[in-house]
Amino acid sequence: MNDILPPDSADWEWLEDKVRGLMARFAYRNMRTPIVEPTALFVRGLGEVTDIVEKEMYSFEDKLNGEHLTLRPEATAGVVRAVVEHSMLYEGGKRLYYMGPMFRHERPQRGRYRQFHQIGAEALGFPGAQVDAELILLAHSLWRELGLTNVELQLNSLGQPEERRAHRSALIAYLEKNVDALDDDARRRMYSNPLRILDTKNPAMQDVVNAAPRLLDFLGEASLKHFDTVKSILDANGVPWTMNPRLVRGMDYYNLTVFEFVTTQLGSQGTICGGGRYDYLIEEIGGKPAPAVGWALGVERVLELLKEQGAKAPTPVPDAYAIIPDAQRLPAVMAALQTLRAAGVSVQMHTPTAAGEDMGSMKSQFKKADASGARHALIFGADEMARGAVTVKALRDGDGQQQEQPLNAISAWAPSLLTTV
Repeated sequence: MNDILPPDSADWEWLEDKVRGLMARFAYRNMRTPIVEPTALFVRGLGEVTDIVEKEMYSFEDKLNGEHLTLRPEATAGVVRAVVEHSMLYEGGKRLYYMGPMFRHERPQRGRYRQFHQIGAEALGFPGAQVDAELILLAHSLWRELGLTNVELQLNSLGQPEERRAHRSALIAYLEKNVDALDDDARRRMYSNPLRILDTKNPAMQDVVNAAPRLLDFLGEASLKHFDTVKSILDANGVPWTMNPRLVRGMDYYNLTVFEFVTTQLGSQGTICGGGRYDYLIEEIGGKPAPAVGWALGVERVLELLKEQGAKAPTPVPDAYAIIPDAQRLPAVMAALQTLRAAGVSVQMHTPTAAGEDMGSMKSQFKKADASGARHALIFGADEMARGAVTVKALRDGDGQQQEQPLNAISAWAPSLLTTV
């Protein structure tokens, strides 16, 4: 777990602002769920035989009432719990998004921490393949907004439960014939969750996995049509994709479309965003049956990829820096600065860093004004203040031009200080 400090926090704010703007354009609305949920929610929702439930959850017993609780390892189960609890689908489907910290006890590595952050989008109550495609287009649009390149979209379909059951039987029979080629983890999962074996990262098992029965070959007409619709919409929008028949995702709740956006620039753990359809989770958690689809991205990994590709969020700088030669004039100066801020101007006030220190020389204050990145200096000198004015000096352009502005008409000239991007 790590701290996020300035100036790095500016990158987070920039990413979050991009997401909020894009979600609004796709008509997705924000929701926020608790960080702590009942442990049973994740066991029931994610599946008992998953790495998250078996190995990675931070679970504990409430000392006051003995309730078993867990720091959320992902957000979809909590979103669905809230949707059910508040009957949010009573009046029709909902498009939702979230941002926040998640917790998994896994080995820290590049872009992965035990407290990590996700941004996710969920569309609940909509059965159509076009909504699967809409969510993929939403993520694809975000990469363009951020300026990310070399992000590959991988697709697969997990079909419906009865199709997976038929594939499961064939897969178990195949694995039993090749049991000597399986590692201990695969042998343990061979009967409880054989589909997850297909997603193994063990190099020694790649040949046996590649030759395993493919789930796609067990899909019926309706599942194939659903998948073809998703692919045709992506094609019509110029979104490239590749088939990955081994893509199964890490949670048990998925059906039909599953997808991941991956990169080769972050080492072996290249997934930056993943999701799919989960039409049975709402009923599993206690609600009336309803379809749903969604995705989540890892904020740390997206920011790491931005850094890897040389992209950088704009560094926030104040519009103006207030230079104050005389501390006795601070009450009047600070009243003027409050008026500027109320008008939308970002102002940094010069402030001594040691107790009892005077305001410092004009030269030292100008040096700090320049270091702040501000485009203007506001000089509250004795002569200007006596005339009820302030001198506005250009620091970045205009060849250092300056002019006096009246303090009793700040709202009239404040817009001239605003930084234009």
